[in-house]
Amino acid sequence: MFIDHFFDAVARATAAIDRSSVEATAQALAAVRERGGRLFIIGVGGSAGHASHATNDFRKICGFEAYCPTDNVSELTARINDEGWEGTLSTWLETSRLKPEDGLLIFSVGGGSIDPPVSANIVRAIQLAKQRGAMVTGIVGRNGGYTAQAADACVIIPTVDPQLITPIVEGLAAVVWHLLVSHPALAQSKGHWEQIAPASDPVAA
Repeated sequence: MFIDHFFDAVARATAAIDRSSVEATAQALAAVRERGGRLFIIGVGGSAGHASHATNDFRKICGFEAYCPTDNVSELTARINDEGWEGTLSTWLETSRLKPEDGLLIFSVGGGSIDPPVSANIVRAIQLAKQRGAMVTGIVGRNGGYTAQAADACVIIPTVDPQLITPIVEGLAAVVWHLLVSHPALAQSKGHWEQIAPASDPVAA
């Protein structure tokens, strides 16, 4: 039954995530905030939606000055039209005066690749960050691609079924970032429902 197979694959992928990489990512992000850096959260396609949502969480729950470059569709499409797809993110970061104190959080199924060129705009954003001395973190899938190679800390969602790479990576990426914003090293407040849950509520306990 497909439903059972899917949930089993999710469970196996979750169990196989390297816990030390999650902890390293939490600590790397905490270091960005502690030194007064900004957090730029990046993704394309479905991961752009993740980036937008995560920006809200890192700002509201964790107190980051966080931004999502793809949130402004006018600027994004102007850059695509005038400068080409590959430079959409790096030129945005240049305009934002990316500094060594800042950090990137990348969401990507493949992590980006130079050859063949896949998610090349993510690759160029990471290259700029490394040139500027900014922290690079990521939540990616497969072998992690360029993000895993270049990042200071990176969580890889393992492939447990080659026919279900994208849905499991994108689904668990959301789980991992919600773990991060709930992590004691990062969380400064609770979500709304956690705030109003009775202390005796067994679900909240």
